[in-house]
Amino acid sequence: MNNPALRDAALFLLRLVLGVVFIAHGWDKAFGTGIDVTVDQWSALHIPQPTLSAWAVSIVEMLGGAMLVLGLLTPAAAAILALDMVAAFYFVHLDHGLFVADGGWELVLVLCAACVTLVVFGSGRVSLDRALSRFA
Repeated sequence: MNNPALRDAALFLLRLVLGVVFIAHGWDKAFGTGIDVTVDQWSALHIPQPTLSAWAVSIVEMLGGAMLVLGLLTPAAAAILALDMVAAFYFVHLDHGLFVADGGWELVLVLCAACVTLVVFGSGRVSLDRALSRFA
């Protein structure tokens, strides 16, 4: 189907949902579960520089998620978040099978694929990217 309005509505919905999920996960790492618990978990998983990594990932997920919601620098934000999910797949979920209930990688796979979709198709017309492009 080649319907620009429908395409833009779908990209807007994808950005909103994906952005909220990333904001929630970043917030949880930093303030919900807490950064100390996240660092302890990541230390046990032998993630390099667990304190720095926990803070960096929390900030990337919150800021990147907010950028997706706003549609600001969407392809760049989505690319960084896709790399975040590749790292989560490798360092945390790879050895746990598919299902998220077992600590598996199904959620990070879906989030990564959604991010790649935004890298390829951009933010759509309902976005700050589009609004700011009028001034370029």
